[in-house]
Amino acid sequence: QLRRGLAGAPRSMEQQAEQRRPKRQRRAVDDAAAGEVVEAPAPAQAQQQLVADDQGAVDEPGITRLEMLCAAVENRGANLSKADLNALLEHGIHCVETIAFMPFRKLLEVKGIGEQKAARIMASAKQLVPMRMVSAAEMLQMRKNMVQITTGAAQLDGLLGGGIETGQITEIFGEFRCGKTQLCHTLCVACQLPIAQGGAESKALYIDTEGTFRPERLCDIADRYGLHQQDVLENVTYARAYNAEHQDRLLVEAAGVFCESRYALLIVDSAIALFRTDYTGRGELADRQQALNRFLRKLQRIADEHGVAVVITNQVMATPDAGPAAFMGPQVRPVGGHIIAHATQTRLFFRKGKGENRICKIYDSPHLPEGEAMFSIGKGGVEDAKSDLAGLEAAKATVGGRCADRRPSTYADASLVNRSARFGVMRLNGRRQTCAAAYFS
Repeated sequence: QLRRGLAGAPRSMEQQAEQRRPKRQRRAVDDAAAGEVVEAPAPAQAQQQLVADDQGAVDEPGITRLEMLCAAVENRGANLSKADLNALLEHGIHCVETIAFMPFRKLLEVKGIGEQKAARIMASAKQLVPMRMVSAAEMLQMRKNMVQITTGAAQLDGLLGGGIETGQITEIFGEFRCGKTQLCHTLCVACQLPIAQGGAESKALYIDTEGTFRPERLCDIADRYGLHQQDVLENVTYARAYNAEHQDRLLVEAAGVFCESRYALLIVDSAIALFRTDYTGRGELADRQQALNRFLRKLQRIADEHGVAVVITNQVMATPDAGPAAFMGPQVRPVGGHIIAHATQTRLFFRKGKGENRICKIYDSPHLPEGEAMFSIGKGGVEDAKSDLAGLEAAKATVGGRCADRRPSTYADASLVNRSARFGVMRLNGRRQTCAAAYFS
């Protein structure tokens, strides 16, 4: 939209800058030009002005402002007054894209907006934000130009096809201490990186429902990428949600924040926690699912209107199923049922690995094949998985060479020894002992 606005401007940049000057200053310049030649600005000052203008253009969000609706009908406007704009803002409508994507009956709920005025507003919104059919070739080209945010781990980025996609909802679920919140912290810093380095050159908004946000982690991750800590902290907007209704209202405020500056990431950690506590029992299950569905629908609208990457974390619950699965350890599945499963585009399942390593599995995606990738959690956030050699040295230091005296002769059947893992695991005298892989070679 910004490129279209610059390309379709009828005046040059010098004429626009001259028009923005106060009348008194322009009159003084004209008088000076009539009497004598005005001295041109220094090249250094002109360069600084261009840099400042470029910085302002970068920070400008790519949305269509509501002031466009104040124009006349023949100029693709709706002839609205200042009172009408205030009514739209009070109703949570901050840009024309919101009107273009909302149902007509929802627009009638705005105070002071009748049916005829609502028809003019909707017609103007469809002209300012065209929604046309495109071919599959155009859709493919748009997806190639889509910005992806790096996760900090090369193997995890390869599994995701480059990183977290913008304009869609990505769900991350798993048990506690499996890296969900750490990845959210890493994404808050990674989205501020240049696009060439896997970032989006934009800000992030973090909605915390469990009280796990720590700005100290952002400082550590900023040091890893060589960014200034204070700049990184200023570019992350934080909001704490205390109940499900407050969490829903924060999305309305977030839509207004996205219209003020350039954002590329919205994180909700976690999206289901407050709904599980505010709605209890089977009697409130239907109400909880309906409220959760409305919340997820608002998240999708934000992703469509502003093109941000929406990342939500989800909790899990145990499934004590009978049958062969009962002998394979505790089984878990994400909370939220089919409501959250249908609302998200990509679902990632995190589970614990050895030591600081974690495993990510593609649980559901419209374009990514099923697969797994390993990553590690370090001081600098999510990073590449620890190598096997480092784990081998750690195992040797832990056992202190005592495994060399162990022999699997206590087992008559050698198949009881686990030879599939890099570190052999055997049971001696009822206790689980870890030995180096070289012992079983």
